[in-house]
Amino acid sequence: MPTNLGFDPAEIARFQAELAESGLPYKFTEEEEVSSDMAEFMFIGQYDGKPVVFDCLLGTLRMAYESNLMELAEAKAKEKFPDYQGFEIDIDEQGNARQIGEEIEEVEDYKAYAMYELEESGEAKLAESVEIDSEFEYGLGLEAYLNEPEITEWVILDFIEKFNAGTLQLDPTRYSFESEDDDDDD
Repeated sequence: MPTNLGFDPAEIARFQAELAESGLPYKFTEEEEVSSDMAEFMFIGQYDGKPVVFDCLLGTLRMAYESNLMELAEAKAKEKFPDYQGFEIDIDEQGNARQIGEEIEEVEDYKAYAMYELEESGEAKLAESVEIDSEFEYGLGLEAYLNEPEITEWVILDFIEKFNAGTLQLDPTRYSFESEDDDDDD
């Protein structure tokens, strides 16, 4: 079984030096994946009393809610339409998105209806969360969703500081968010 370099003291020291040179306590894994809804970055923290590199995906609770809502609606559509394989896209060699699943108007209408019903019933509500993946290839995986309007440098710095200090307080309130297209002009 290969060694996880994210736990290796020499690798951690190398990464710490890289962070010190940048002046930030984190490094984005892929700059193009940084948006106002999420960021993926690496930082050094403690796990079981030992230093480790965390590979963190930090997202807004709104983004997690919308994703959860779509997944629940997709599951309901597959229950109602057993032959429906789902709507998926793939990226071709030129970097263009292409549809590989079916898009059936009746199913898409049902999914929209299911999303509405899920929102109304509160089934898709989510609370802030942090999950650690100990089966990660490099260090530990960390997935966190916070009730912030956007993921900014300040949010990332605050998250790392509180996570590493053990003072991160997650809001247990389960939230729902209005869909973007539900704007009423009353």
